Amino acid sequence: MAALQQARICKGCWEQMHVPVPLRGVISAPFRAFGIRPSRMNPNTCTICELMFTKVMRARKITIDATIMFADLRGYTSLSQSQSPDAVSGLLDAFYDECANAIWEHDGLLNKTIGDAVMAVFNFPLHREEHARNAVLAARQIQTSWRERRATLVEAHGLTADQLGIGIGIHSGELSFGEFGHSHRDLTAIGTVVNTASRAQSVAEADQILVTRAVFERVQPDMKDSQSKAFQLKGFDAPVELYLA
Repeated sequence: MAALQQARICKGCWEQMHVPVPLRGVISAPFRAFGIRPSRMNPNTCTICELMFTKVMRARKITIDATIMFADLRGYTSLSQSQSPDAVSGLLDAFYDECANAIWEHDGLLNKTIGDAVMAVFNFPLHREEHARNAVLAARQIQTSWRERRATLVEAHGLTADQLGIGIGIHSGELSFGEFGHSHRDLTAIGTVVNTASRAQSVAEADQILVTRAVFERVQPDMKDSQSKAFQLKGFDAPVELYLA
């Protein structure tokens, strides 16, 4: 697996405000004293980005063009019943690590960890014209690096490879990003794009990446030979065509 290339200054502050905010090294110490440190959602951005975007989103609703990726560790529920708590925790840590490294390497935001799944946003706060392609590349990296790591995990825990597969779903389009909720504010994306990506992930088999036609069209010619199939996704009236990535 390729190591994550960690930036020495915040990519978000530099690209959007041309302000060099140090994230690492001795020069970052004074900034950390004031609470300015790498973001947990993407360590190549900082807490200034989070505060800045939070204030903007409190003032008005933001609609962005972005790509959403959901990745789910298959068989987690059954594994949690047959493995020790420490073993299950170790498996989940390994899964999160592989997903985070791939997402961050392709300038995505690891927005949520939801039990045995992760949700990533591409094209915010780091704007990338090829955000759909970045999401597909991140998904492929997750599958490749996980297959390598899975061999060790399977042997260590007495499992079979099919018990540790990852299913991934990706969709692109306009969505709302901001702080939602009153008693508990959550910085996240909402909308049909998010729901579709989640449903695509739910029908993906272990070791499989399924993307919508919107993603398929945006990443051409990389996926020109990809096969498609219509799926009846939960909550959708008409079948949705999904492509293997």
